[in-house]
Amino acid sequence: MNVYEVVFKEKGKSYHFISQNSQIANRVTVIVDTERGLQFGRVVKKVLRPKIHENMREIIRISTKKDYEQYLKNLKDAEDALEKARKCSQELKLPMRFIDASFTFDRKQLLFNFYADERIDFRELAKKLATIYKTRIELRQIGARDKAEQIGGIGICGRKLCCSSCLKKLESVSMNMAKNQNLALNPSKINGACGRLLCCLTYEDALYTKCSVGLPTVGSIVSTEYGEGQVVSLDILNRKYKVNINNEIKEIVLQDEEVS
Repeated sequence: MNVYEVVFKEKGKSYHFISQNSQIANRVTVIVDTERGLQFGRVVKKVLRPKIHENMREIIRISTKKDYEQYLKNLKDAEDALEKARKCSQELKLPMRFIDASFTFDRKQLLFNFYADERIDFRELAKKLATIYKTRIELRQIGARDKAEQIGGIGICGRKLCCSSCLKKLESVSMNMAKNQNLALNPSKINGACGRLLCCLTYEDALYTKCSVGLPTVGSIVSTEYGEGQVVSLDILNRKYKVNINNEIKEIVLQDEEVS
């Protein structure tokens, strides 16, 4: 049994599917079976050491020209459905902002992603859309980080947002990560375009946690070879800190062996 990694949109999350075919090349488009129904996807790579489980779905076939034409039609119809949903939501006076819409390949489901500041009762809207499109309607309310991932943009670093360019999974980010890295807890510095904590705080958190072992906290009183004083600053990655001893600043360097 062969396992392939498949994506449904550029830079989107990848999923594993099994296949009897051992010769599917990278970037070949395929029709796969998913929980939502048949989907049109693209093979990223063959998984060399796969972990096959009983719930793993299958690649139905390599796509044909007719499949590709159906895929393009679904994209166009989904764009039209998105505009229709926006108009219907305005008529129903629902405070929701639609992000995107997508049909499954077999058109058994039409999914809408939307953003709203509060929970929305969209049952009437779902009924209206189901009457129009004669298929199962799913309306999914997404969070601020998901919205940034869908829309994209430029971060405070001047590069494209990580969530919409290189990250395949949004990790949990906590305020402790900013504290571990000795960052100023200024929202304009540690929050991303979505208004949530920067995803990149997770990139070096493990290293900062390791390097901070044995280092005192700013403001604490410590004893040094120069005498007792108060810690005024930290250089975590270089494992150094500065101490004010009788109004004189001394730099203390911890030895590498002090890192457990």
